[in-house]
Amino acid sequence: MSSSPTAFRQGPPLAEPGGLRALTAQFPFPGRLDAIWVRSERRGAMRALGEAQAEVGRGLLGDHRSSRLRSGPERRAREISLIQAEHMPLLARWVGLDHLDAGALRRNLVISGINLLSLRSPFADNRLVWQLGDEVLLQVTGPCDPCSRMETLRGPGGYNAMRGHGGLTAMLLRGGRLKIGDQLKPAGQATTGENDDHD
Repeated sequence: MSSSPTAFRQGPPLAEPGGLRALTAQFPFPGRLDAIWVRSERRGAMRALGEAQAEVGRGLLGDHRSSRLRSGPERRAREISLIQAEHMPLLARWVGLDHLDAGALRRNLVISGINLLSLRSPFADNRLVWQLGDEVLLQVTGPCDPCSRMETLRGPGGYNAMRGHGGLTAMLLRGGRLKIGDQLKPAGQATTGENDDHD
């Protein structure tokens, strides 16, 4: 990504000119999709893809979660998992490795260039909508906390190494094709109570 001083200043339309709402809707640069991972079985091996199809209610086709159609915000809240690319070297160091990829951490999408925590507004009535690539729309639903399996996979301390760095979960609002290199950028707002079905 270019380090040009011409920053990416894009965000949803603002209802008022100042305050925290304005600040939480401004982003210096778009994010970038660096890697895509799926697993055909719940505890199966992760497989890296160059591109994938995302479908509302299923997540990424080819991933074990896509085998069953889900409806309703609560059941769809974990359709896709995301993790911060810039955190990977730190996580590797904390478990004594030279390198660690997101497949080892069981996450679907690796995103760089933007602070993933900022994808979710701190205001409950202001749900940020994000566009990934040309077609996909998603909304972050919460943290993707590590499970006890990280201790088994990464060795003693693996669970604690990931605490606070496990990434995020997201719900699809519109499906479509996504590929490595796609940009992640703001696409607007969805107010509380708005229909979750954007298809």
